[in-house]
Amino acid sequence: MSTQAFERTRLRAARELAGLSQAQLAREAGLTPAAISQFESAAARPSPETIDDLCQILGVPPGFFRESAAESHEGFFRSLRRTSVVDRRRARAIALVAHDLAARAATAGRFATADLPTIPVSGLDAGAAEIERVAAQVRSLWGVPSGPVSDVVGLLEAHGVAVIRLPLGTADVDAFSLPFPDHPVIVLGTDKNDRARSRFDGAHELAHLVLHGQQIWGVKEVETQAHQFAAAFLMPADEIRDQLPTTVDWPALFELKRLWQVSLAALLMRARTLGRMSETTYLTAIKAASARGWRRVEPVPLGRPERPARLLNYLASPDSGPARAVLPPGIVQSIETASAA
Repeated sequence: MSTQAFERTRLRAARELAGLSQAQLAREAGLTPAAISQFESAAARPSPETIDDLCQILGVPPGFFRESAAESHEGFFRSLRRTSVVDRRRARAIALVAHDLAARAATAGRFATADLPTIPVSGLDAGAAEIERVAAQVRSLWGVPSGPVSDVVGLLEAHGVAVIRLPLGTADVDAFSLPFPDHPVIVLGTDKNDRARSRFDGAHELAHLVLHGQQIWGVKEVETQAHQFAAAFLMPADEIRDQLPTTVDWPALFELKRLWQVSLAALLMRARTLGRMSETTYLTAIKAASARGWRRVEPVPLGRPERPARLLNYLASPDSGPARAVLPPGIVQSIETASAA
């Protein structure tokens, strides 16, 4: 192998997939931390023998280091202060592999071309009305009919977003996204097996890709805006407002949960936001739900979370051979297993 055939950012990704620091990898490879740092910054290139050693230690095929790497920022993560840097970086590296799969699948004609609208908000202080308008615009651009979104994951995949499900291994990471220009990636956690929550998470991450993209991330305001977008995208104001109760009417809320495929918590917040419920009534409902244990496990289960299909279909096809030859087999298998569960 030529020493020229080495993509520096791939070494960082492989190291973070393995959960190793530069110092830990250096020890295992018999190198200095400075050497690993130089490889990752392109100040130096490893020899073919060193690359072989790194492949063995990190569990990646040699071709992984020859692949070009798509650029993106650190990702949209909630609870940044409670999510460890190691967890975030490993999750981001997994998303890079998912992006690679989507790009390979698109080349094989098995993944949709991305047509994600980019509609930046006016700023961190953008009002709810602006967010509502953007959510309605995305539904219109994507031809989403009136009423509940039938399949959030399927809709995202149909428009070129790579969606995978994984056990993220921490309660503080429910879902996250990376705004790669060609195939953005959304990762939904399998740790909480809740269909309503997973649908909301998908819409929340769509908000980041549409509203914030490569421009803004890592601040509280973007999370608030993403929540507002998800609620408006899944429950358009002009369609659901008159259906929402003005009192704590649990049977009515249960029926709305079944119809709109969203959580009771989301319905209550929507009723409050749209002025159907007063602040006092909303707080009464939240306290009653907490007393019944519904904040942890809600009644009226909606069934299994929506499952990604397009990357799984690609991986099940003979066309996936070139991708499997250059991507970490353990991570690819994890994506297959978790997304199919």
